[in-house]
Amino acid sequence: MSAPAPSPLAIAEVDPAHTPERQGEVLTDAALAFVAELHRRFTPRRDELLARRAERRAEIARTSTLDFLPETAQIRADDSWKVAEAPAALNDRRVEITGPTDRKMTINALNSGAKVWLADFEDASAPTWENVVGGQLNLIDAYERRIDFTDAGSGKSYALKPAEELATVVMRPRGWHLEERHLQFEDRPVPGALVDFGLYFFHNAKRLLSLGKGPYFYLPKTESHLEARLWNDIFVFAQDYVGIPQGTVRATVLIETITAAYEMEEILYELRDHASGLNAGRWDYLFSIVKNFRDGGAKFVLPDRNAVTMTAPFMRAYTELLVRTCHKRGAHAIGGMAAFIPNRRDPEANEKALAKVKNDKDREAGDGFDGSWVAHPDLVPVARASFDAVLGDKPHQKDRLREDVSVSAADLIAIDTLDAKPTYQGLIDAVQVGTRYIEAWLRGLGAVAIFGLMEDAATAEISRSQIWQWVDAGVVFENGQKATADLVRKIAAEQLAAIRTEVGEDAFTSGKWQQAHDLLLKVSLDADYAEFLTLPAYELLG
Repeated sequence: MSAPAPSPLAIAEVDPAHTPERQGEVLTDAALAFVAELHRRFTPRRDELLARRAERRAEIARTSTLDFLPETAQIRADDSWKVAEAPAALNDRRVEITGPTDRKMTINALNSGAKVWLADFEDASAPTWENVVGGQLNLIDAYERRIDFTDAGSGKSYALKPAEELATVVMRPRGWHLEERHLQFEDRPVPGALVDFGLYFFHNAKRLLSLGKGPYFYLPKTESHLEARLWNDIFVFAQDYVGIPQGTVRATVLIETITAAYEMEEILYELRDHASGLNAGRWDYLFSIVKNFRDGGAKFVLPDRNAVTMTAPFMRAYTELLVRTCHKRGAHAIGGMAAFIPNRRDPEANEKALAKVKNDKDREAGDGFDGSWVAHPDLVPVARASFDAVLGDKPHQKDRLREDVSVSAADLIAIDTLDAKPTYQGLIDAVQVGTRYIEAWLRGLGAVAIFGLMEDAATAEISRSQIWQWVDAGVVFENGQKATADLVRKIAAEQLAAIRTEVGEDAFTSGKWQQAHDLLLKVSLDADYAEFLTLPAYELLG
């Protein structure tokens, strides 16, 4: 076989200090040729679908409502179709751990005792070139069992457990809206989703089959069944390209946008030969509600993030509909994130956090979910116990069809069923968390411990979106103060000064605090609402 022709992709110059040492192992001519072909075939449709998102958002702004699609009613009414049967490696998903693909996390997640590791190139990973390429290398090294890690601070060494004890990897590429500026085709960047998927699939599809597993994916920020159709076409092409059987790929779709909640069955239908389930991505879901209904008036104003629990009527409607939809179609229903971080230095606080996680996972297992997410290895046993109690030796509970569930279109957006209101402290918290997360993201960290929770980009999106919505709606807090741009600027300045005192002058000046403060105010207060804060943030990323 002749060597592949050089790829038409151009690789941007990168500061040598930020170029992964083994970059050439990932950016081979053959791998880049595959990514280029993905880009040539599928980016035009990606562009059309992004334009369609904007049109749909304009319609929501005009009508302040959503409904199930009349044009796909026959798909929902047809009880005969099911998704493909789950492969053995994805049949039991009772606990899934999430996290970025740095070297230490790769080992710890695979060793965690979870059934699945969501290896994240999306919200838990800031897309520096080091993270994009380094994450690919770490996964290849893990499959080849040549990965280890020694913590420079503690001297502790990490190595993989035996293969049969490792979690199954489900990789999450970036969302459709993000570009990868380091790979260019005819002077335009390649979509980050195609870079992440393409490099991972090309290098690992056959390797994973030899390990008794396969190329499995989580699909983020999907907004419609047409976007699911695009992914399905990509899977069909990619499997033919590398010469593996059709149906080898499996995809779990995050239902983390309000528009996707109205198209769950259609999304599974489009991916039915490659679908393995849906996930209730709760944080991005709240962000999507605020983003889409941000100018819909008082009945769409969300209270403080922590006041919106999964027992809120509109959140119950969303999660119960997801379980019913998945089990009707033979797919796994995966629950949301337990973001608490165990605190070994404060036993009382730790006990309270673990109790909250247990209650959350008990509820999900009782509702019929087949598994759920945690953000920390110490939470794996807690979540596993909740699902073990319901599942026993069964791998899932798809036999629970939840035919008792009946959800109307209005139920999914009944935000005004909540009694809680925005608070002044909630505004302070939004500014604090938004500033701290964005600062870490600009330094290349996507998963960040803040005030006892593991936060990712969805956290900052909720924070800045709620600030925007509260100011736009002229919310009056319990202390009589009105949400205004000037009040937000005052609080942001106070919090920035407090952080300077907290971290010290050296750490403050060497960090990205001023940039984070400025960006948070821009995406929280600009009249022209930014669709995703990661878009302007990416321009500042080193």
